[in-house]
Amino acid sequence: MLEIKNLSKSYGNVVALNNVSFDIKDGEFVFLTGHSGAGKTTLLRLLLRQILPDSGQIIFDGVDIVNLKKQEVPKIRQRMGVVFQDFKILPERTVRENIEVALAVINLPKGEWKARVNHILDLVELSERADFFPAQLSGGELQRVAMARALVVNPKIILADEPTGNLDWVTAEKIISLFDHVNKEGKTVIIATHNQAIVAKMKKRVIELKAGEIVRNEYL
Repeated sequence: MLEIKNLSKSYGNVVALNNVSFDIKDGEFVFLTGHSGAGKTTLLRLLLRQILPDSGQIIFDGVDIVNLKKQEVPKIRQRMGVVFQDFKILPERTVRENIEVALAVINLPKGEWKARVNHILDLVELSERADFFPAQLSGGELQRVAMARALVVNPKIILADEPTGNLDWVTAEKIISLFDHVNKEGKTVIIATHNQAIVAKMKKRVIELKAGEIVRNEYL
C-alpha cells in the first residue's frame, strides 16, 4: 500500500530525514516514534504532500505522490484521513457540522451526509453530542470529533500526529483503543507519538526515527 524509497528532506542545514526507506502493508497498524526533531512530523507532512522531499519516492496505492501535479493532490488526499494533536476543530460549528465539512470537501451528495455522519458518530460514541459546540466538549471528545472527521470520508489510511499529546492517560488509552478498533475494521493506521507507554502496551509495529534515520523497525 505504501512504499517509502530513499526519502530525504532538509531545512537549510538541518537534516530532517536522511535516505529513509520502508514499506507498510494494507491493514497494518504502525507507530512512528522518536524524540522531538527525529523526523516524525516531517514524514507525515511528506505523506500528505504538504511539502516535497529533496529526493526519494512515496508510492501510495501504486502512485508516486511526489510527482503528482498540484491539481491531482486533493484527489489523493481524499484517500487519507488525518488526525492532528491540536484537533483543528471549527469552534463556530457543531460536532455534526464539523464532520460534514469533510464530506463537503470530497463533494459527497448532501443526501448521503446524514446516514454517513450518524454511522461515524455512533462509532466514536458521540451521537449524544452531535449538536454540541466544541467549547462544550472535553479534550477526549474533541479528539474523537477529529477522528470522526477523518473517518467519515472512508479513507484507506489514517495518519495521526501525536493524537494523545494533550490528553491524560485514561483518555489517551481510550483514543488509542478507538484507533485499534478502526484498524481491525480494515483501515491502515500510522500514528506518530512519543508516548512509549502506549506503544509498549499496544504491541504493534514500531518504526523509530533518530536524527532523521530509522534506528528500529520491528513488531512488538
